[in-house]
Amino acid sequence: MARAFIGLGGNLGDARQTLEAAMTRLANHPDLVLTGRSAFYRTAPWGVLDQPDFVNAAVSVDTALPPHALLDVLLETERAFGRVRDGERWGPRTLDLDLLLHGATVVHDERLELPHPRMAERAFVLLPLADIDPSLEIPGQGRVANLLETLDTQGCERLS
Repeated sequence: MARAFIGLGGNLGDARQTLEAAMTRLANHPDLVLTGRSAFYRTAPWGVLDQPDFVNAAVSVDTALPPHALLDVLLETERAFGRVRDGERWGPRTLDLDLLLHGATVVHDERLELPHPRMAERAFVLLPLADIDPSLEIPGQGRVANLLETLDTQGCERLS
């Protein structure tokens, strides 16, 4: 079993409800055991700025699935919620699921990069992770709490 961390985000439709439903779907998957979940955060768009704010969160799961099989579960979940991956990066989306970490596994191939690239530079990723485990170690980068101290979190609002 490995502990994996998944980032969730969306900014089309009722994004908070979509993220909640995606968390439920993941929790009900036979190969996943939900072990933690963060609060929801409203965050300013990143990359393409002319779009609605995002709602972001994270979950942790225990799984025997290898990283690529877990990625397939995440991609299928996105499709179930209407996500179409058309090549546009950082644009608006109904649901975005990112495999952030899979234990201490490091992967660099055409389908998957672990730890997720640039996660240590993004408050919208680290804030939810800190809710779950602030002492979480990102291989080769440091602890979530320490990395978060180096980032500007303005534009990230914890939702009640």
